[in-house]
Amino acid sequence: MPTTISPLRRAVLGATTLLALGLAPALQAQTWPSKPVRVIVSFPPGGAADQIARAVSQPLQEALGQPVVVENRAGANGNIAGEYVAKAPGDDHTLLMSSGGTVSINPHLYPKMPFDPAKDLVPVAAAARVLVFLETHPKVPVNNAQEFLAFLKANPGKLTFGSPGNGSSPHLAAEMMKASAGVFATHIPYRGAAPAMQDLVAGQIDFMFDPGIGLQQVKAGKLKLLAVGSPKRSPLYPDVPTMEEAGLKGFDADTFFGFYAPAGTPAAVVSRLNTEINKILNSKAFIDRITAIGGVASPMSPQEFGVRAQADSARFGALIKARNITGD
Repeated sequence: MPTTISPLRRAVLGATTLLALGLAPALQAQTWPSKPVRVIVSFPPGGAADQIARAVSQPLQEALGQPVVVENRAGANGNIAGEYVAKAPGDDHTLLMSSGGTVSINPHLYPKMPFDPAKDLVPVAAAARVLVFLETHPKVPVNNAQEFLAFLKANPGKLTFGSPGNGSSPHLAAEMMKASAGVFATHIPYRGAAPAMQDLVAGQIDFMFDPGIGLQQVKAGKLKLLAVGSPKRSPLYPDVPTMEEAGLKGFDADTFFGFYAPAGTPAAVVSRLNTEINKILNSKAFIDRITAIGGVASPMSPQEFGVRAQADSARFGALIKARNITGD
């Protein structure tokens, strides 16, 4: 005969089940990670994304009790690394560190994306607001941003500028400048900010919107710093004007670099990572390191990071369409 369950026992069993379901995420967060965590960086060593990843990885390793391994998978303005992480569903031990371009800009650049950032990745934690600094080689005969814009206008097509690649934030900053000022210069795309900076210092190109990795070269007198591409002046260089102060109204080329995970990563894991990363972002060690490249530590919740990515997508998408920029 079927076993009869009393109403009281049924209520107890139901409550026990609900309690177990409620505790499951907390228990999952406590048992995670169970193996090394990999951070896939979308640009080569030496760039802003790589420096941020390495600044976070060591303290994150200490907080998680498991190795945190940084791997560089550069190419296609972040798409190679993004696809690699996006196609690692169920592996909640793999993260992407990238500029916001992979999520916010690339869908506007590439007609056929190898993955859908909005569906295949989830925001975990913003890391830093990365500013871009207008720097020139000393051979360019200018001393400030106004003189530089006038020199560009008087010499259309004669100057070259580098960037980490088509559609990267330094490239888009230069396109903003060209559109706003009505000037023209030739774009030379590189596979990352570091090789572009090497050629700028060597005089192979004339100028660049630098995501901060060349500021030591500025201090050494090997480059001229003319302006910052942010709405506000940099705390690191309070005497350096913004591009808006140089006459380009509404100029804002800032981007947010951060961490993403494959879609389907448990919410408890995302929450744990966000908490630990935000603690690191608020530490003096991280703030000092990110300040050295002209950036600003920017702790956010995953939701705030996602909203910011959507706003950047709308802003940069309009520029890309107007300038007919492609990822090729």
